[in-house]
Amino acid sequence: MPEEDLVEIRFRLHDGSDIGPFRYSHASTVAVLKERIVAEWPKDKKVAPKEANDIKLINAGKILENDKTVGQCRAPFDDLPKSVITMHVVVQPSVTKAKAEKKADDAPQKNFCSCSIL
Repeated sequence: MPEEDLVEIRFRLHDGSDIGPFRYSHASTVAVLKERIVAEWPKDKKVAPKEANDIKLINAGKILENDKTVGQCRAPFDDLPKSVITMHVVVQPSVTKAKAEKKADDAPQKNFCSCSIL
């Protein structure tokens, strides 16, 4: 694959640190990017994704869908030569896990109240 057909992307984490930059083809999907982020995630971070679905990628203010390609997600100003695209990473636990934890916390609470009439 020719060098100029690759896009250089870095991933900015919530604390301002970066993963990358890495080079991807225009045909690479967002799902591939997310898998790479999970594989390269720094071990010293408290918040870490367990799987690719725990990650939301944001580029140019838009949340990227897994089936979109890098070529489809690029903003018009990213066409500058030798520029690095910065995508923001948000870790969000999967919905099923969050629901399971919420159900465990929703156990009925017994409130006791007493009144004294004098």
